[in-house]
Amino acid sequence: MAAAAAAVAAQQQLHWRRVSSSTGPVPRSRHGHRAVAIRELMIIFGGGNEGIAEELHVYNTVTNQWFLPAVRGDIPPGSAAHGFVCDGTRILVFGGMVEYGRYSNELYELQASRWLWKKLKPQAPSNGSPPCPRLGHSLSLHGNKCYLFGGLANESEDTNNNIPRYLNDFYELELCPGTGVVGWNLPLMKGTLPSPRESHSAVVYSRKDTRKPKLYIFGGMSGSRLDDLWELDIETMTWTSSEVKGPVPLPRSLHTANVIGNKMYVFGGWTPHTIQSDLSPQESQWKCTNSFSYLDLDTHEWTTLSPDYAEDKKNWPRPRAGHCAVTIGKRLYIWSGRDGYKKAWNYQVCCKDLWYIDTEKPPTPSQVQLVRATTNSFHVKWNEIPTVEGYLLQLNPEAATLAATGTPAPISEISALRSQGSISPAEHPSPLHVLQGNDSHVFPGLGVDICDQNSQNNLAAPNSSDAIADQVIVDTKVTTEKQAPSGGAVELNGKLQESVETKSVVAASTEKCTSQTKNTVPKLPISNPSKPTAMVKNGQKLWCDVGIFQTNSAVVTHFFLLSDGKQGTSSKIGDPDITDCTLLKKHELLPGSSYRFRVAAINGLGIGPFSKIGEFKTCIPGFPGAPSSVKITKTADCIHISWETPSSPTGNILEYSAYLAIRTAQLPEALNQLVFMKIYCGLQTSCTVTATQLANAHVDCTSRPAVVFRISAKNEKGYGPATQVRWLQGFMKVHQLSITCILRGQKICASD
Repeated sequence: MAAAAAAVAAQQQLHWRRVSSSTGPVPRSRHGHRAVAIRELMIIFGGGNEGIAEELHVYNTVTNQWFLPAVRGDIPPGSAAHGFVCDGTRILVFGGMVEYGRYSNELYELQASRWLWKKLKPQAPSNGSPPCPRLGHSLSLHGNKCYLFGGLANESEDTNNNIPRYLNDFYELELCPGTGVVGWNLPLMKGTLPSPRESHSAVVYSRKDTRKPKLYIFGGMSGSRLDDLWELDIETMTWTSSEVKGPVPLPRSLHTANVIGNKMYVFGGWTPHTIQSDLSPQESQWKCTNSFSYLDLDTHEWTTLSPDYAEDKKNWPRPRAGHCAVTIGKRLYIWSGRDGYKKAWNYQVCCKDLWYIDTEKPPTPSQVQLVRATTNSFHVKWNEIPTVEGYLLQLNPEAATLAATGTPAPISEISALRSQGSISPAEHPSPLHVLQGNDSHVFPGLGVDICDQNSQNNLAAPNSSDAIADQVIVDTKVTTEKQAPSGGAVELNGKLQESVETKSVVAASTEKCTSQTKNTVPKLPISNPSKPTAMVKNGQKLWCDVGIFQTNSAVVTHFFLLSDGKQGTSSKIGDPDITDCTLLKKHELLPGSSYRFRVAAINGLGIGPFSKIGEFKTCIPGFPGAPSSVKITKTADCIHISWETPSSPTGNILEYSAYLAIRTAQLPEALNQLVFMKIYCGLQTSCTVTATQLANAHVDCTSRPAVVFRISAKNEKGYGPATQVRWLQGFMKVHQLSITCILRGQKICASD
């Protein structure tokens, strides 16, 4: 009963969503294709319907855009029911049907970083023959090896006279690092092998407690469809037939199986047709299904999320087989496949739709970062989380900021969260202003490339053939400085926020930082400035809604607060984080006031956990702004930093100061504090950092490793906020960092 209740609960929580309004060249529907995921990209190859498809198609799950990369090199012929695995940014393709009755045993490699195909010639095994041509096999990756199992061979040399032979042979393919392969191997197997089969599924999973990798084979076709589960201990090469609990899915082939967490999700496929119908005896033996189940790989217990014969279920993919499925984060995508209605031997009725389902609530976002503060607004950002549909941003104001009575919130700003192919208003009723991507304004001079001018941008773009690779970027932050006596060192107080990276946008972030700046490495006391009183209700912080945003940044000028006496009133769905929109009042941000921020991500299962709290203060009128458009260039023996003049409401800029974060053992790392050394003070909007100064640089590893600089401006009132620049490094070990590698343009990354 408990298992049944859990299954019902899971079925009620999970919601399939159909992707609509995608752009770009959508591939024609097909079956027998394969797909892998590289970051947010779903890469599809092969398959067929009215002929074998030869193109490589890519779908960007973030931009909802299809594109055709400009591939080059040894481009393989199109194939169906082939092996397709991804190792980092390289993809391997093995075998498959290249035309009716003719199968392949050729191996190709695609370097997705350059969209470059290469035909590989692996060595034959020393103890046998290489794999024969086949289709419907499985190819699975673990470590530096691929594992090939089963498939269907054609015993006839006449492609028009197909004599099928089901296979249960097992091969290892050893890979070379980065590119290329060593060769095939026939390992010595122990235990009882699975029966010969094709069109089965195979996944690799390692339990957290034992960390032993195992290969799981489920279902397939061997004259009749199968529902057995086999596991292979990869370390000992021992096969065992797994005993399972729970409702086992019907026997099937041409289904998909994907691992998310400790669960193997199985969708669709051909299953026995047990319902009486008017179909002929041959056709009534099988049908397509849209059943959805998962196997707990730790307990070997099946759970049914949607049973067979539930085709009429609304908001659920149609029955299909021969489709493809990939996982991105905790989200499962499926695309196309045939629906079982055959028109001719080479033409099937295929589905044209793309669906996804969230299997878990989204993870916790990073702490909210401040891009820029003004007297009555904040530009904030946080790390982007893949496969989410929005972010709920909330703030906790000072009690003093609520002295003024708020105004009733306009209906236009309290719009419910609309369903835009992703978020359902029935699931996420909200009083919040839903902000589109173009609502997240960019301040002048902030969206700039603050990186090594010799670096190349190699990230794949939807309309180009550029590669998939990490960008070298710089994150910037704005920090508030205490006014210092003229000619004295500037002291920086507050709390250092964890920095956040973006893939293609260089942003500035603003925050108060706990650190001090000296011309030498000092022993510093930790200052504890008095904090403003937070707004509290019944002993807990009062969190006010700012809005639900579809991007990972927001310009905040106001927030919404329940009317007096209505605090604690939640929406009808009972979610304490979403309030009743009819009771809200709008409050503007006030100058010189502190606000605490938190953010949570939203997906198809609801609102995830909130982030750590970040606290920021609006500016006091009269101080200069933060320098912007910071650029860093390298020369043979130094680096050059330049910036643009900020606004100064009360007069001219009197001087600029630049600082470098330096290594020190005086402050504990747990406090996440930086110590800065002044490297420049003057009227010029540029400075040079010498090799001697860089030799003392601290490498900040709170996110991606970076060397940290700060630049601030001073007018008659004193120093304004400082722009913090994170000069990102990449790809070499941090412990190998030296002044030589910095100046020569080598890149570093965090050590293992």
